[in-house]
Amino acid sequence: MRVTQSMLSSNMMKNLSSSLSRLDKLNTQVATQKKITKPSDDPVVAMKGMTYRRNLEEVEQFQRNFGEAYNWVENSDSALDKAKLALDRIRELVVQTSNDTYDSEQRESAKAEVEQLKQHMIEVANTKFGEKYLFNGTDTINAPIGTDENGNIIETTDNTGKVELELSKGVYVQVNINAVKAFPKELFETIDNVITKLGDGSQGADLSNLLSDLDTHLAANSTSRADIGARFNRIELMEARAAEQEVISSRIMSENEDVDFEKVVTELTVQETVHKAALSIGARIIQPSLMDFLR
Repeated sequence: MRVTQSMLSSNMMKNLSSSLSRLDKLNTQVATQKKITKPSDDPVVAMKGMTYRRNLEEVEQFQRNFGEAYNWVENSDSALDKAKLALDRIRELVVQTSNDTYDSEQRESAKAEVEQLKQHMIEVANTKFGEKYLFNGTDTINAPIGTDENGNIIETTDNTGKVELELSKGVYVQVNINAVKAFPKELFETIDNVITKLGDGSQGADLSNLLSDLDTHLAANSTSRADIGARFNRIELMEARAAEQEVISSRIMSENEDVDFEKVVTELTVQETVHKAALSIGARIIQPSLMDFLR
């Protein structure tokens, strides 16, 4: 087989191009620290990477949902705590004024305080988180307790819908409290009865009869807070699990896409040496000119 100068030059250029392509690939891997820059580089790695990245994005979204869930349960628990303090004070006033030694002036003072506590209870029941009412079921736009211009209750919620957030794949957790149980219509009726009896000169025994109703509402408040506490604990456990999933997903995605940096740098150094040697040899191959043949 006859080997010509053009064949040597052609093969040299082909090999130099291949070497340069390899050098470019290693340079890109070092710069991006990724095995591939486009799906055609390795379709299998690309497909796996899409799946792993989607899983990681889902976990990150669930973690953002945890913040929303914490806001719901923590604000609800705080509101219920304030409601309990108000109910405790109303009960204390009922116990005090049920003593027939209290005169009408003292009962009027107690009545005025209970009226203010009632307004406070309405405000607590209408607690908002952002632009959402916490205690009106799925109707988070409208207030659960409607009042007129004088502060009198004209309607109470009957919405018992559940507000649920997805905190794990296919797992929804209720974050709101049943307002009909936490702030029922009967609660405000009992408070109104206390106000009425304090103002009409009722006997102490009549006031004492309201204590059992107040105790029932206090028990319902405690039950609601216990429910909130149980959900809070569950949310914390789910958040810890999601954090572990994020670490695992990140590691798997890194193993699939990221390069072994030390290995790639070594290969790059070797390839640079090889390419320089190829350029040096190539310079010698294409060195002969027409004058060289005429000598």
